[in-house]
Amino acid sequence: MRIRTAGVAAALTCAFLVAGCGGGDKDATTAAKASEAAPSGELVIWADDKRSAALKPFADKFGAENGVTVKVQAISKDQQTTFVTASQQGSGPDVMVGAHDWIGNLVQNGAIDPVQLSAEQSGGLAPNALKAVTFNGQTYGVPYALENLALIRNTALAPKAPATIEELVAAKTKASEKLCVQVGQNGDAYHLYPLYSSAGGYLFGTTVSGDYDPKDLGVGKPESVAAFKKIATLGEKGSGALKRSITPENSIATFTAKKCAYLISGPWAITDVKKAGIAHDISAVPGFAGGKPAQPFLGVQTFYVASKGKNKALAQEFVTNYVTTPELAVALYQAEPRPPALTAAFDQVKGGDPDLQKFIDAGKNGIPLPAIPEMAAIWDPFGKAEAAVIGGADPARTIESAGKTISAAIK
Repeated sequence: MRIRTAGVAAALTCAFLVAGCGGGDKDATTAAKASEAAPSGELVIWADDKRSAALKPFADKFGAENGVTVKVQAISKDQQTTFVTASQQGSGPDVMVGAHDWIGNLVQNGAIDPVQLSAEQSGGLAPNALKAVTFNGQTYGVPYALENLALIRNTALAPKAPATIEELVAAKTKASEKLCVQVGQNGDAYHLYPLYSSAGGYLFGTTVSGDYDPKDLGVGKPESVAAFKKIATLGEKGSGALKRSITPENSIATFTAKKCAYLISGPWAITDVKKAGIAHDISAVPGFAGGKPAQPFLGVQTFYVASKGKNKALAQEFVTNYVTTPELAVALYQAEPRPPALTAAFDQVKGGDPDLQKFIDAGKNGIPLPAIPEMAAIWDPFGKAEAAVIGGADPARTIESAGKTISAAIK
């Protein structure tokens, strides 16, 4: 573990005592007065329930080694909004744990600082994870876990992985549903994207540097119309592979109840699949015959340094020199099994969990979920267009209307 504990403790002591590092009664009196107004030696970390529990022993250890108090607080709902609001009010944490696609919004709101990773630390992280947390040429978070969608299949019902979505639809199984992929009444752009991309659709184009270009909106363009026409063939008036009755709340449960032979989901589903005793395998989401390879979004779970935190030096120390250690990365994996972004941690756990490498392989064509602020305008109109088309609405009119709504919101 590369932890500069002595240096940090000394720096903090000097910061807290100000003139107290010089010695003498006068200096001691000055230091005592200064320490009353100085920030307390306290680091506050916000995370969700599962990560909070996993972080607690490491937070305690960090606090003991650096002579400070570390508080880990669970934020269960509306994490990004809660963080931005608290940051603006001066009541936010020093470290925030969340998804990488928050970055654009957090930077726009002045809520996070870039992190200072050494070349050695950067080299120990999966390159695609590091790319996902890079925004405007700067690294804005320390990634600790990767996630992407894959096709999870019940091998008792579907022994062979389908090469195309048409092959999946045509496969005869004893299951009552052809495919479990969450749609619901509001749609789900994240879960639809592999099929949308295979059919030629895109959300945002890219610049010459490879960054997402908000000026090049793909929704509403001919490519998106063609994609939604193909998606409509899978809908309720087509093959019935996509249904609004399969929702975020029941998609995984329907699969574990053996009512679906196939499930499109991420590593978060595997715990329930294993608990249900489902013999399963994992492969890439199949695309349309003759289409492009299906591209899932790559998501990265990340530690952020709050720009308005009271102890930013401590926060930088924690995220760069603790989050980048295998011990903490493995503990976070054990809290919820997702492939660690830290190569050394991934190497430690992959032998006991073959599903990890299968998810990595299924996501090799994946692209980072856009972290630009304009992405916020996509979710609702695109999702509702998806649900409508799956229900039988006209693909061209529906997605073109969604494109106009998104364009108006972005401008």
